[in-house]
Amino acid sequence: MTLSPASGSASGTLYVVATPIGNLDDITARALRVLREVALIAAEDTRHSARLLQHFGIETPLAACHEHNERDQGGRFLARLQAGDDVALISDAGTPLISDPGFHLVRQARAAGVTVVPVPGACALIAALSTAGLPSDRFIFEGFLPAKANARRGRLDELKEEPRTLIFYEAPHRLLESLEDMRGVFGGDRPAVLARELTKTFETLKGAPLNELCGWVAADLNQQRGECVVLVKGWQAPEGEGALSAEALRVLDLLLAEMPVKRAAALAAEITGVRKNLLYQAALERQGDS
Repeated sequence: MTLSPASGSASGTLYVVATPIGNLDDITARALRVLREVALIAAEDTRHSARLLQHFGIETPLAACHEHNERDQGGRFLARLQAGDDVALISDAGTPLISDPGFHLVRQARAAGVTVVPVPGACALIAALSTAGLPSDRFIFEGFLPAKANARRGRLDELKEEPRTLIFYEAPHRLLESLEDMRGVFGGDRPAVLARELTKTFETLKGAPLNELCGWVAADLNQQRGECVVLVKGWQAPEGEGALSAEALRVLDLLLAEMPVKRAAALAAEITGVRKNLLYQAALERQGDS
């Protein structure tokens, strides 16, 4: 076998392989080749992945690697890798580790000196962002929000003045509750997009202010089914608040010379009384200019 890129290495290679999020035609030729040629596939759900492999006529053995056994079973896969076998890591859909299992295995493999190679492909958050029509030059992925209402609102409150586009995954049975909490924290006028069942038969992309989006989802139970990605436009300072005084910028520059961006912005906010978020944005821009 010539699959492993680390020629001369005694250990095998761990391939982190993206699989389709819905439409099976989205799998890459490279992913198919790797899945056929590795000695073992570590899968989030072997029953689910068996159907994928059967569809493409792949007979490579499967072993479970999910959130409940990943820490314990990681040594099993590591032993195979150290014995010279190539292993592929896949999740049920999309790119492993992105709100899916695999982190502990990848970390163990890297710590043991095993070569880890990405085989890129489908990823729901990137697919959603690419079609949402929201700013895509800077964004932040928050994964799944807490299930309990108070914790969820607390997390959203921390993000209320985040200027980057916000991306969340959400379970269908909590979608409406989460959208309503976003409306309560971010305001009903904040633009948002629901990307649901991407690449599947009932794919939906709906963009609207949060107030309208909440009403639309509440009125149609079909929109509360399937895999959901929610994107929210980042915070923008009200007109007139965006300009920073020369003194605030002077303080910020002095602090940036001595400490990281986040700490400098926080301390400058304490000194000047200017919003921390505005100072943080200014700090990022000034570092980019330098």
